Amino acid sequence: MRAPEQHADWRNAKWRGANKKGSENKHLDGGSSGDSRAHASNDGRYSTHKPRGISATCVEYPLQSTQEVRRMGGYIHILEDWPRFRWNRESLSGQLASVRHEQGRLLGRMEALGFELRQEAVLRTLTEDVLKSSEIEGEKLDAEQVRSSIARRLGMDIGGLKAVDRNVEGVVEMMLDATRHYDQPLTSERLFAWHASLFPTGRSGMRRIRVGAWRDDSGDPMQMVSGPMDKERVHFEAPAAKRLDPEMGTFLDWFNGNTEGEWVVKAGLAHLWFVSIHPFEDGNGRIARALADMALARSEQSSQRFYSMSAQIRQERAGYYDILERTQKVTMEVTPWMDWFLGCMGRAIDGAEATLGTVLSKARFWETFRDALLNERQRLVVNRLLDGFEGKLTTMKYGKLAKCSHDTALRDIAALVERGILVRNPEGGRSTSYSLAKVT
Repeated sequence: MRAPEQHADWRNAKWRGANKKGSENKHLDGGSSGDSRAHASNDGRYSTHKPRGISATCVEYPLQSTQEVRRMGGYIHILEDWPRFRWNRESLSGQLASVRHEQGRLLGRMEALGFELRQEAVLRTLTEDVLKSSEIEGEKLDAEQVRSSIARRLGMDIGGLKAVDRNVEGVVEMMLDATRHYDQPLTSERLFAWHASLFPTGRSGMRRIRVGAWRDDSGDPMQMVSGPMDKERVHFEAPAAKRLDPEMGTFLDWFNGNTEGEWVVKAGLAHLWFVSIHPFEDGNGRIARALADMALARSEQSSQRFYSMSAQIRQERAGYYDILERTQKVTMEVTPWMDWFLGCMGRAIDGAEATLGTVLSKARFWETFRDALLNERQRLVVNRLLDGFEGKLTTMKYGKLAKCSHDTALRDIAALVERGILVRNPEGGRSTSYSLAKVT
């Protein structure tokens, strides 16, 4: 087991529990309000209830023992009215209407771009979404591998496709299944397939985990902890594994049903509900964000993504974890979470303007040089520069990008400079580098 990080700040807390043979700590990710009471029993009886407010099928939940209730200290999943989430529709109506308006406005602008530019925008957005969703969990994927994997699956020719690791392929496969097949039912088997695609080797890091199945809690309970070993603080404890089948059955019935007609609202609730159940040993945060993207795709009736919630959440990660922790306790009143989620979505849509601007700039660049005769190597490198190449382009870097000799790279660069596509930077000698020409 990896020891908890030595931080008092809950944002650096880690998950502990699930499989005793190799448990690891992971980040928490995976109307009017009223009082809610936890229910307890010492005899293992079952409580049968049908959630109201959020309609779902009637299922049996194992009652928590008095000891469990005391230890969990009021987490929402042990409250008597779980999972009847409540929120103030009136206070959120203005923000929801504004987000819906901006959502429609962005989709309209993207539709006007034409097929090729729209595909380029989708490629950029999905690449950013996959990268940032993994970054939230502390995992940094290779951007070129992600881009190549998505482009190949979208049938796009971007030249010089990079070989892709299977763990990258798995993350991309999950995200594309959620958004391209947004109209298909969400089932436990589909979630198991997503989970298996995230962990193709059956391991998370160096430890073996339970893949393609709900966690079993064969060791410690699933907890998020921070602080030194002798002064640990428990921020959240997930429901016991024996509850997962009925809990996930209720969740899936709700997600596939028509009880909440506004899919933007459903996206926010699905995200919160899923991480509260925390059904998998690892990967819950990424799957929760994929579920939110799936619900948003349903709200737009479109498989094309032009804004990235994960990229915006990555920017606001501290606030994201803070609002999640606060919402996990005491009451089923989730208006603050929904307010944060809608605000985050609005800011994500605003951020899509940068993607749109980059796509339009790239189109304008190629329109300016439409008569320039370029070979495949030159076109590949110029596109890499237009896509945001980090650092300065040198002859050595050109050769690596284009997979050509030093002499060939020199000739290609000289031709690009002659045609006005590249300009030589002021540094000379061994520091000679090049930049794209400015296009107005």
